[in-house]
Amino acid sequence: MLTRSPALVGRKNESALLERILRTLQENSGHAVFVSGEAGIGKSRLAEECARQAADLGLPVLRGRGSPSGAGTPFRPLMEALGSGLRRTGPPQDPELVPYRPALARVVPEWRTADALGQPDCVIELAEALLRLLAVLGRDAGCVLVLEDLHDADSETLAVVEYLVDNVAGLPVLLLSTLRPEAGAAFDLLQAAERRRAASVFALGPLGEPDVRDLAAGCLGVPADGVPAEVADRLAEVGGGNPYLVEELLAEMAGNGSLRRDGAGWRVAGDLAATVPASVVRTYAGRAGRLDPPARELVVLAALLGPRFSAGTVQLITGHDDRRMFAELRALVEAELVVPDRTVPDGYAFRHALIGEALLAGVPAVERAAVARRAATTLQQTPQPAPDPADDRCHLAARLLETAGDDGAAARLYAEAGRQALAGGTSGVAVRLLERGHQLAAPADRADITEALVNALAEAGRLDRALELLGALPTAGAAALDTDRRIVLHTRLAWAALMGERSGEGAEQLAAAQALLGDRGAPAHTAALAVVRGHLALLPGQEEHLADAEWGALTAAEYAQRAEQPVLACQAWQLLAMLARERGFDEADGYLARMLEVSEAHALPNWRFEALIRLGANSFMRNGDARTLEEALTAAQELGSITRAQRTEGLLAMYAVLTGDPERAREIIDRCLDVTARMRNLATHRYLLLTAATQAAHQGRRREMETTLQAFDQAGGGRSFLVPVMLGLCRAVCALLEEDRTQAEAELAAAADWERDHPNVFYLAGRYGLRPLLDVLAGRTDRAGFAAVSVAPAAALAWNRQFLLAADAVLLGREGRADEAVRAVTALRAHEEVFPTGGRLALRLVAEAALEDGWGDPVAWLRAAEDYFHDLDVPAVAGACRSLLRRTGASVAQRRAGRDRIPAGLRAQGVTIREYEVFGQMAERVGNQEIARRLVISPRTVEKHLASLLRKTGLPDRAALHRLAAELGEA
Repeated sequence: MLTRSPALVGRKNESALLERILRTLQENSGHAVFVSGEAGIGKSRLAEECARQAADLGLPVLRGRGSPSGAGTPFRPLMEALGSGLRRTGPPQDPELVPYRPALARVVPEWRTADALGQPDCVIELAEALLRLLAVLGRDAGCVLVLEDLHDADSETLAVVEYLVDNVAGLPVLLLSTLRPEAGAAFDLLQAAERRRAASVFALGPLGEPDVRDLAAGCLGVPADGVPAEVADRLAEVGGGNPYLVEELLAEMAGNGSLRRDGAGWRVAGDLAATVPASVVRTYAGRAGRLDPPARELVVLAALLGPRFSAGTVQLITGHDDRRMFAELRALVEAELVVPDRTVPDGYAFRHALIGEALLAGVPAVERAAVARRAATTLQQTPQPAPDPADDRCHLAARLLETAGDDGAAARLYAEAGRQALAGGTSGVAVRLLERGHQLAAPADRADITEALVNALAEAGRLDRALELLGALPTAGAAALDTDRRIVLHTRLAWAALMGERSGEGAEQLAAAQALLGDRGAPAHTAALAVVRGHLALLPGQEEHLADAEWGALTAAEYAQRAEQPVLACQAWQLLAMLARERGFDEADGYLARMLEVSEAHALPNWRFEALIRLGANSFMRNGDARTLEEALTAAQELGSITRAQRTEGLLAMYAVLTGDPERAREIIDRCLDVTARMRNLATHRYLLLTAATQAAHQGRRREMETTLQAFDQAGGGRSFLVPVMLGLCRAVCALLEEDRTQAEAELAAAADWERDHPNVFYLAGRYGLRPLLDVLAGRTDRAGFAAVSVAPAAALAWNRQFLLAADAVLLGREGRADEAVRAVTALRAHEEVFPTGGRLALRLVAEAALEDGWGDPVAWLRAAEDYFHDLDVPAVAGACRSLLRRTGASVAQRRAGRDRIPAGLRAQGVTIREYEVFGQMAERVGNQEIARRLVISPRTVEKHLASLLRKTGLPDRAALHRLAAELGEA
C-alpha cells in the first residue's frame, strides 16, 4: 500500500478556486490566498496541487517555507523560494529590474556584488523590489509564490508578505501562504488581511467520512467501496478527519497485521481498536528503534534541530565524513522518516512536522537534554569563517541550550544572535531574539541584554517598549548599568523620538541624559547631546536656543574630528549646515563639503548620500545646476536604496518643471508616484504630487492643478511643511498665467503668513522673489523695501534672482535710470535659458512697467513673451502681451485660435494648438527638419511636441501617429 494518498481528497472547492485564479493571472488579476489549519490537515497538499496546476499551465513557481530553526534568519523563506524558482534559469536580466537589484541581492545571491555598499533601507524597499521581480517573472502568463508554514517565519518575511498582500492586485501574481491558526504575528496578519478584504482565506477543516474513505481507498489502491467498513469507521472515529493521522493510522493497521491484503482487496485480521493516536508516537519510536544506533542518534539530533535541517549542520555537529553521514541519512529516508528538501541544496525535512515531535516524545528527557547540550557545545566551539546572514548557528545553539534546560546560557546566545541581526540591519529579528533572551536571562545578565534590546527596539521604531524597558532598568546595585551606558541609551532614545516626530519625549530623554552627565567633563557624551539639542532648537518656538545650538554643534564637530568619530562628525556638520542656511548658502555648503569629506574618508556611504543630496539641492536652487543631484541619485542607486533614489528623483522632477523639461518631469512622476504610495514613502509621495501640480500650474492648466492638489491634500500635504511651496510656487504662478494678479498676490500673502508661523527650509515660495516683484509693480514696495529683501541669502537663489532683477529694473526705470534698468533686464533674460517659464513671466511683467514708464524696448520683450506663451498654449498671457503690443501701435502677429480645428478626441486628450499643427504635418510623412521649416520652429521643439503627442494619445510610435493623422485627414 501507499503511505500517502496519490490524489488530493476533500478539497475540491479550494482547488477549483485556485485553478480559476491561476487562469486569470495573465489578465493581471493578482490574488493573495491564505490556507490555515492544524498540523496534518492538508495545507501543504493543497499548495502542492496548486503548484502542479501552475506548472501544467507553464507558470513559474517559487516555493519557500518557514522553520523554527530559521526564524532568526531574516527572509529565509523568501531566499528559499527564489532559490528554488531561479536556480535552473538564473534571475531575469530585464532592464526594469536594474534599480531594484541591490535591494533584491538580500534574497538573490546572484545579484550580490563584492562592492555592495549596504542593505535596503527598510523591509518595504525589499518588498517593493520583490513585487517588481514577481511582475517580471509573471509577465507572460503569471507567476506563483508559495510560502508555507508562515507561523515559523521571521518578522521581516511577514512584513514583506503583508506588503505583497496589499499590492499584488493588478499584477500577474498569485501569493499562496499556509500557516497554523495559532496566536502570533502570522495569524494576526491573516486576520487583518481578511478584514480589509485584501486576501482570500481557506480555513481547512476535518475531512468528512466519505472523504476519509476516499483517502483510505487511494492509499490501499482500491475503489472506495473496497475499504472494509470497520476500517473506514475506525479511521473516521480515531483520525479526527486529519489526513495525516488517517494515513498514519492506516499504515499502522497494515504494519501490525490487523489489516492484510487479500488478493486484490483488503481484510481485517486483527483488533483495530488497538490502534489509537498514541500509536503515532510508538510507531515512530519503533521505526527509530529499528535503525542502527548511529542513525538513531542522528534522527534524534535532526528532530532537535527542527522540522527541517541541513546536511551541513548535521555534519558540523556530528563530525561525520560525507560517506558515513549520507549513508545514515539514506537510512532515515528509507525508514520514511525524512525526505530531501528540494528548496535547499543540502536540505532535508521530516516527512511531516508531527514526525519530529513524535520522535522526541519517545525519547527520555535526560537523553534529549544531553544530545541538545552536546550539539550546542559543538556549534559554539566551531569557528564561523565569516559573518553570514544565512548562518544562524548562534540562534540554533541558543535553542538547543534552551531545550537542554540551560536558560542562562541560552539567553546569552539569544542576545548575541540578536546583536548580530541588528548589525545586519534586521531589527525585527533582533527584537524577537533579544526579547527571548530577556525572558530567559539570569538577573546578572538581564541589564546587558536589556541594553541591547532597547537599542534594537529604537531601531525598529518601537519607542514605547524601549522607553518602558529603559524605565524599568535598576539604577543602583550590581545589576545596574553604569552611568555612561545609561547616558548612551537616553541619547539613543532621544534621537529615536526626534526621528519619530515625538519631540516632547525627545526632550525628556535629552534631559535625563544631561542629568546623568551633570557637570563632569565627558566630551563624547557632551558632543552627542549637543547635536540632539541642536535638532530640538530647529523646531518652531525654539528660536532663542539657536545660537547656543550652533556653538554646541560646532564644538561637537571639532571634537568628533579629533576623536575620529566620523558618524558624530557627519551629524554635527549636517546640523551646522541647516543652521547656517539662514545666513548664507556659501557657509552652509562649506559645512556640507566637510560632511562629504568625512563620509568619503571613512567609507560612510549613507552619510555621503546625505551630503550630496543637500549640496545638490542647494546647487539646483543657487545656480539651476542639477549635476550634484544626479551624483546623489547615483549614490542612492549604489546603496541599493529605493527610498533615497525616490527622494532624489522628486527633486530632479521639480528641477525639470522649473527648467522647462516637462517630459522628464512627467516620466519621473509617472514612474515613481504609485510606487511611493505603495511603499508608504509619504514625504516623497507628497512632494511628487506637489511637483505634478506645479507642472500643471506652470502650463496654465488650473483644472489639472486643482485635481492634483486635492490628492496632495488627501496625502497630508495641506498639513506639511510644503504648504508655502504649494501656495507660492504653484498656485500663485498659475494665477499669474491666468492674468489674475490679485489672486496671485493673495496666494503669496497666504504663503508668507504660513512661513511666519512655521519656520521652514523652502526658499522658492515667493517671499524672496515673486512677491517682492508684484509689490514693486503695485507700488507697495520702494527701493528701501526692495533692498531689505535683496540682502537675504535666499535672494541669491537663481529662481528668486530672476524676479528680483525684474523688480530692480522696474524701480530703476521709475527712478529715471533707464540704462541701468535695461542692463537689469538683460541680466534677467540670461535666466530664460535655465528657467524659461519663470524668465518669460518676469519679462512679461517688467515689459508692461517699461511701457508705462517709457524706458527700454518693451515691444521686443512683449513679442518674446507672447511667442513663448503662445507656443506653451497659455492664452491669457499670450493675449495680454498682444493687447499691450496693440497699445504701442506695433504690429501683432495673427494667431489663429485654432482650438475648434482640433478634433474632439484629440482635444479631450489635451492636445494643444501647436501640437496639433505638428500633428497635421504627420499625414505627409515628412521628417522633423521639414516640419520645423514649415512651422518656423526648431527641430528640437518638433521633437518635444511629437513626444507629447505620443504620451497624450497613448500611441506606441511615430508610425502610429502617421496613420492617425492620415485617417483624420481623410475624415
